[in-house]
Amino acid sequence: MSGNDSPVPTDAQLVLRTDRDGVRLLTFNRPAKRNAFNQAMWLAVTEALRDAADDDSVRCVVITGSGASFTAGQDLGEMADPSVFANGEEPGYRALMPVLEEFRKPLVAAVNGVGVGLGLTILPHCDLVFIADTARLKAPFASLGVTTEASASYLLPVTMGWQRAAELLFTEPWVDAPRAVELGLALRCLPEAELLPHALDVAGRIATFALPSLIATKTLMIAARIDAVRAARAREELEFATLVGAAANTAALGGFLNP
Repeated sequence: MSGNDSPVPTDAQLVLRTDRDGVRLLTFNRPAKRNAFNQAMWLAVTEALRDAADDDSVRCVVITGSGASFTAGQDLGEMADPSVFANGEEPGYRALMPVLEEFRKPLVAAVNGVGVGLGLTILPHCDLVFIADTARLKAPFASLGVTTEASASYLLPVTMGWQRAAELLFTEPWVDAPRAVELGLALRCLPEAELLPHALDVAGRIATFALPSLIATKTLMIAARIDAVRAARAREELEFATLVGAAANTAALGGFLNP
């Protein structure tokens, strides 16, 4: 996407949108906060994906991050706010997840930098994931005194096997790009400068095919796992609601926000 193409701002520019030849590029755009998801960001991404799903000119969607990060996941400042997290996961998260789980068009992730929390757990919901060789991933749920999100309790063991998922969730290592490919979190590792052009090229090839065929194929793939994905998320949300705001979570947030 170059030349005369220019990003279209959405929701106060929290998500940038660029369209070309059936491909929509959505860029998380909160770089000063490492593209962390606050309530406004959750809702902006939800709306952007809904718009892409409903727009017949869009055949494939690519997501990436602005600046040096893919996304740092949940904004911890909001997690520490009891008015937002009074009943577990915040409303914006609950709005996004069904849209993501049931997204009916091919979804490609170009992981351009650090992906923490949702920056990792969103990846099994994508159909193709490409990662920059400088990028790193982490799932810091236990150290925050909470538990997994985005059906990761089901999707990570399915993606990488039980023991590898357990290591990822219980010991919280940084996962570099080659390891992400080895674990099945990404398909291919690329030099940073080549990442987005490659993702857009693949998306462009996908977008040459008929939209009804793409939607039918994606719908069939989703159907094979949607019940398990929904059930896992429901269990996660119940557990999360008991843990957020509890002593361990409060202490962990205090350490992160006031080091």
